[in-house]
Order: sequence, then structure tokens, then C-alpha cells
Amino acid sequence: MGLIAAHADWSVAPGKRWACVARSSPGGWRVEAPRPVPELGRLAGDLLREGVPAALGLDLPLGVPRHYAARRPEPGFVEFLRARAGDARFFTVNETLETVGLEAPFYPRRGLKGMTRASHAAALGLPDAQALHRWCDSATALRPAGAPPFWTLGANQSGKAGLSAWRDWLAPALAEGAPIGLWPFAGPLHGLLGAGRLAVAEVYPAEALRQLGLRLRGSKRDRAARLTLAEPLREAMARLCARPEPALSAAIADGFGADPAGEDRLDCTLGLLALIAVIDGAQPDFIPEDEAVRRWEGWVLGQQELPRGYAG
Repeated sequence: MGLIAAHADWSVAPGKRWACVARSSPGGWRVEAPRPVPELGRLAGDLLREGVPAALGLDLPLGVPRHYAARRPEPGFVEFLRARAGDARFFTVNETLETVGLEAPFYPRRGLKGMTRASHAAALGLPDAQALHRWCDSATALRPAGAPPFWTLGANQSGKAGLSAWRDWLAPALAEGAPIGLWPFAGPLHGLLGAGRLAVAEVYPAEALRQLGLRLRGSKRDRAARLTLAEPLREAMARLCARPEPALSAAIADGFGADPAGEDRLDCTLGLLALIAVIDGAQPDFIPEDEAVRRWEGWVLGQQELPRGYAG
């Protein structure tokens, strides 16, 4: 039976929502060119309708911090998110700290003088600003820390994309009993790849770049920098037996285009290749032996490094 793999580069801005899809074939994968994705629900529905095992990578948080989880009544993130379907208060981005709380954690709507992550953490009843992060958001020996999932301000924040995907697709789909398995909460990736089911995992393009052994010289927003990645990217695809279709080959050679969405087309391609690497065993399906990670926080697919200073 064939497999489908896809990765969606998701944003609250419709013009920056792109997905790359690959289908397994004898001897490897056929990889399509990135295409716009107006709705995650529509993409997921398209993948499920093919009736074969499918995996979808998303570059947004799938999980909540352990200190926040410790104050929740639900047994885990899947149950927590299922219960948030239709919960408008939870998905409201708070204007001020006065309205931040367990049932309304997202903050801030805009920049305010004196605003800090420490004050956000305190409003949530967390011990310090670091407690806003999940383990997989924390700095490792190989990379700096990422943004915490409830924080919604700044160029590197991921909270708005997570909020959008949870509210508009994932929470309602789980509440309706859609055949979706969330990695790592439901177990290792291969165990979630069943016919007519969709395995969903958190996959970050920046992490994928490193996992694939690639190095971008300059900013991904710069087409000239993306052009320097063309040949190494083709070599990485060859190692994974991932054959680009003509439109993707043309996009790679063109630096994924000169418009602002070029970086998004690159990102969803990188995310897809990282997903394929785990499916095919070229990259381990690593999940830390930590109950909070496996029940509440989640992990980044393919990441093997634990937080800096972790003593086991």
C-alpha cells in the first residue's frame, strides 16, 4: 500500500500558507511542487480521502508547557484540545495581563510598554518565564530557544499559528472523532500510519534543515541565499530517494521564486523531507522518556537533542 506525506507551512496570513505533498512509489517518493493551502481542514480531508496511510507535518506547536498542564484537569493534550472545540474565550488573544488565565492563556495582542514574558508567566500562575516553554522549545547545545506556544508577539512567535490551527481545524476535528493520530501523544509515528488515518506531527523547517545536513548561507527570506541551497537540496532529496516532479525542480532552480512566499515554499519542502526521513528510517523517531513530553508537551519530529543542562 502506498503512503502520502505532506508538510504545511502555516501562518495566520493566508498568502503564507503553503504545503508540499509526496507520494510513495516503487523505489522512493514523488515530490510535488508546493501549493497554496487556504485551510488545514481541506488539506487533511484531501489526504484522508485517498484512503491510504498519510502523515502531515505542521510547523506549529502541538502541546502545552508542563507547568501549565499541571494545573489542568484533563489527562493529556489530546483530551485538552478536544475539549477546547468551540471555546471562544480560550482562543482569544488577551489585550492586557488582567484577563490572562488558565482558560485564556494567549498573550499579547499588541506590544505594550513594560510587557515581559515573566509577567505573562506570573499571570498564568507559572514560576518563571522559562516555564512558558515546552522542553522542545528550550535551548539545546545546537540551537537557541524557540518561542513559547502561548506567546503571540514578534517575528519568531508561533502562538498565532498554533491558535489558528487548533481553533479552526484540529480541536473541532478531534471533537468530531476524525481519524487523526497526534504524534507523539498516540505513540511512535509508524504505529499511526494506518489506512484511512492521518498521523500529525510537529515538524520545524529550521530543525529540518539541520537534520538534512543542509546549511543556508544567509536569510531564507533572501532569494539569493535560497539559490545557494539548490544543489545541496537536490543531493539531500537524492539520498532520500525523493524524486522532484518537474514543477518542483523548476522551483528549486529558481530559488522558490522572487515573491515574499518564496521562503514558505522552501520551508514546506524542507519540512516534508524531514518527515520522509523519519518515515523511511533515515532519521530516528525519537521521543524522550518523559511523561510530560508524551502526555502534554509533545516533541519536534526528528529532534534528538534534549534541553541544555538536562541531567537525565
